[in-house]
Amino acid sequence: MVMQFQPIGPAARTDQVAFDRKELGVILTLYGRMVAAGEWRDYGISHLSDVAVFSVFRRTAEHPIYRIEKRPRLRERQGMYAVIGMDGQILKRGHDLRTVLRVLERKLIRAVDP
Repeated sequence: MVMQFQPIGPAARTDQVAFDRKELGVILTLYGRMVAAGEWRDYGISHLSDVAVFSVFRRTAEHPIYRIEKRPRLRERQGMYAVIGMDGQILKRGHDLRTVLRVLERKLIRAVDP
């Protein structure tokens, strides 16, 4: 009898979409600025088979107020990055992560400047 084993650890995750170090640096820089402004408090990261999601929370025990998604399948179409609001509405989509995140930076400017 031949037994087949499922890989565990990094080998099992080869089919998942993930943010790379540069992308996480851009996202976490914005996150740090929003935390310092008192707008955001917590985050979560999910790596699934077709999408990587960085979820932003105002409080820990609630639904995310924003989701930053990376969908490589949309690279050739609308762009693989998207910012999605709490209600599921796509606020911005594009090919460049920094450009897409500007929609959230505008909210930071409004929060800091009364």
